[in-house]
Amino acid sequence: MVYPPAGASIASVDSNFIFGSIGTGSARLQINGVDVPVLPNGSFLGFLPLPAGDAPTYRLVAVRGSDTVASEHRLRRVPQPTVLPAGGNLIVDAASVTPADGLWRLPDDLVRVSLRAAQDATVELLSPRGRVGLVRRGVGFAADVRAQWLADSAQLMVYRGRDTVRVPVPRVTLLDEGRLPLGTVGVAPSTLPDSDRVVVARPVVGGTYKWFLQPGTVLPITARQRDAWRVRLDDRLDVWVDAAEIGTPVVGEIRPSRVAGNARVRSGDGYTDVVIPMASAPPWSVEIFPGRLELTLHGVTANTDIINYATADTLVERVTWQQETNDRARFTVTLRRDAWGYLARFERGAFTLRIRHAPRVDPVRPLNGLVIAVDAGHPPAGSTGPTGLYEAVATLPIAERLRGILESRGARVVMTRTGPTALGLGDRPMIARRAGAHAMVSIHLNALPDGVNPFTAHGTGTYYFTGHSVAMARAVQWGMVRRMGLRDLGINYDNLAVVRGTWMPSVLCEGAFLMIPEQEAALRTPEFQDAYATGVADGLERFFRERAVSQP
Repeated sequence: MVYPPAGASIASVDSNFIFGSIGTGSARLQINGVDVPVLPNGSFLGFLPLPAGDAPTYRLVAVRGSDTVASEHRLRRVPQPTVLPAGGNLIVDAASVTPADGLWRLPDDLVRVSLRAAQDATVELLSPRGRVGLVRRGVGFAADVRAQWLADSAQLMVYRGRDTVRVPVPRVTLLDEGRLPLGTVGVAPSTLPDSDRVVVARPVVGGTYKWFLQPGTVLPITARQRDAWRVRLDDRLDVWVDAAEIGTPVVGEIRPSRVAGNARVRSGDGYTDVVIPMASAPPWSVEIFPGRLELTLHGVTANTDIINYATADTLVERVTWQQETNDRARFTVTLRRDAWGYLARFERGAFTLRIRHAPRVDPVRPLNGLVIAVDAGHPPAGSTGPTGLYEAVATLPIAERLRGILESRGARVVMTRTGPTALGLGDRPMIARRAGAHAMVSIHLNALPDGVNPFTAHGTGTYYFTGHSVAMARAVQWGMVRRMGLRDLGINYDNLAVVRGTWMPSVLCEGAFLMIPEQEAALRTPEFQDAYATGVADGLERFFRERAVSQP
């Protein structure tokens, strides 16, 4: 048994996949009385009802001739909250009360107060400011109240008839809007001018990555929750940062005042810089569109009177700005042709947006002279197939074959790894950028979450994050589907670490599903490895050929 491993907790509530190997294709297999097909190499995959009980047990019986082998495979069901019974003694789950201790909030922030109690009970929040009734919600009771209601001696009163239970609510610390503590994100800025270190900010606690802050950026703190801090980018936007990324908050310091001064446009070797002086590192975001970039500077007042342009620059047509709110400025960089990528840095008292020029592409041999970064996905982590083929082992020969194909078509290839040693996710795009790669491709093999039917959900997919990677994602997807012949799952926007780099188009390929026995078996063969690699190479060639046609 490869998945699920013995003792694992299963999130599915009705059916789940189960796969592994019985070592021979000449035997029959039944799991809980259901016939499960076995491949010639002994691997199997079933999608079966999850056995009943808190410890679901799969009984596997393999039969070959007169030989029979049986075994049991026991799991754990993820416990689901249940409704507390009505009648009898009044039951209250005091450990379920929210909010948790240690919460910081602004006075008018809404805070969810909740409690599990018997469904025939009545629950009220008692506060020095008054009382609020909680309403039934799922398996308990809940209400949203202002944080100031929870600043002192709040409690929940649960009653039914003559029975009454009081449960204290953890105190919420109120922050003063006019005197917010300041926190510095990340470590002190690196002395290296090309540092790739950024601090991630999210729309919700534990949510997706959305903003990337340069270490050393000072921001007001507007809330604390669990292991996260809410910080203010500007007066209309608060975001969440992992607590480990914030230094000790300082109360009483003056909030940084950032005023964008006179800007200049400077040409470099293969790039153009838009340099905007200001006093300290601002939060920022960039959107890339055909023919322009939109740079948003949060917590910044624009006072840009003069914009100086380098006479010899061939990329930037003009730079304009507007003050969107009192402390949010937007700079529009209009280009003579599309940007290939960009980097944003704060160095020596100025914010610099470095815009990369597109490479010259030979329309006859589109990959000739280009630098392509090839990333063999994992380790660490990764999926495993029914016969134990580990993803990091399977992706490396595909990446090596891709290198050979790309080099035969004139490209210079940078490999992020060439052996089994683990490599950090953030290190992979950094290697590509520092090598000056014109494109990056990460080779992976897919798997499914619990509860999804693997017989209807597998295929080939491609993932991107930045807008200037969409066209390459479509081209690579076309090549892989054409060569491997698996179901076309399309392209997907996804916030994945290896494709977040902005200096070049980057994609992550999920060419096949390692958990599917037939595909795992194919991935062990040179023919299928070649098909995967050739499909990616064809897609890259198509993408760059289209860029050659569009060049003046």
